[in-house]
Amino acid sequence: MRFHTTEPAFRFRQGTQPLLISMPHVGTHVPPALAARFTPEAQQVHDTDWHLERLYGFADELGASVLVATHSRYVVDLNRPPDGASLYPGQSVTGLCPVDTFANTPVYASGTGPDDAEVAARRDALWVPYHQQLRAELDRLRAEHGVAMLWDAHSIRSVLPRFFEGKLPDLNLGTANGASCDPALANELLAIAQSAPGYTGVLNGRFTGGHITRQYGQPAHHIHAVQLEMTQSSYMQEAMPFDYLPEHAAGVQPHLRRMLEAALAFARQQAVPQRCAE
Repeated sequence: MRFHTTEPAFRFRQGTQPLLISMPHVGTHVPPALAARFTPEAQQVHDTDWHLERLYGFADELGASVLVATHSRYVVDLNRPPDGASLYPGQSVTGLCPVDTFANTPVYASGTGPDDAEVAARRDALWVPYHQQLRAELDRLRAEHGVAMLWDAHSIRSVLPRFFEGKLPDLNLGTANGASCDPALANELLAIAQSAPGYTGVLNGRFTGGHITRQYGQPAHHIHAVQLEMTQSSYMQEAMPFDYLPEHAAGVQPHLRRMLEAALAFARQQAVPQRCAE
C-alpha cells in the first residue's frame, strides 16, 4: 500500500551553528482523499502547533538549521515512536496515526481509523524521511562542530482536561528527566524561563519530551536535546481562527531567544575540547 500526497515530507534550511530546531507538529496539510474521511472538526486540524515558524522567526539570525513538518499530526505524528508505543504509559495520549483529538473527539467520521497497512504507508512516506533528515543533520553538526544541539519546538492549548488539570505552565522544558541533555544546561534554561516576568516555567513536568527528545538526546555522544512545549495563549488565539497575536508574541519572544542563545553558548563551550582532542 502506498500513501499518496503532493507535498514533501518536510522543509529544511541548513544553518551555520551547532543548533537544529525541529518543528514536528506545525504541518497542516491533509491529502484531500484522507481529509474526506475526517470529521468536520478534524478537517480544521485544531491540534496543530500553530505559527511556530513565525514565533521562531529569529532562528536564521542565530544561524540555526530548521526542520519543519508539512503534514498534520492527524496524518502521522512525527514525535511518536515508529511502533506507536505510548510515551506516557497509563496516561491518556494520542497515537502515531491519531484516531482522536486532544478534545477526545473522533478524527474519522466513520469512527474507524487506518489499518496497519495504512499506518505503515504513512510512516514510510512521512515519518521516515523526517527522521532521516533529523539524524543526518545532527550527525553533520556534530562532525563539523564537535557537538550538536537539538531544540524540539512545540506549542499546545493551555487548558486541556484530557491531559492535565488546570492551566499548563507557559514554558514547559523537557529533557527526558535529565537523560537528553547536560543538567547544567537544563537548569540554565529553567532559570531563564522562571525569571521571565508574566510567564511560568517548569522542567520535566507534565511534558518530559517526546520521542524526538528521548531518541536523539545523547549527551555522552555530544548531542543534547531539549523539548519546549509552550502555551499557545502566550502568543496566539487558542480558539478558532487561531490567529497569531503579535503583541502577545512580542512579550515572550525575547525570553525564547534567550533560551536558544543559552543553548548555543553551551554548545560552543562544549565544542572547544572536542576540537582540541582531534
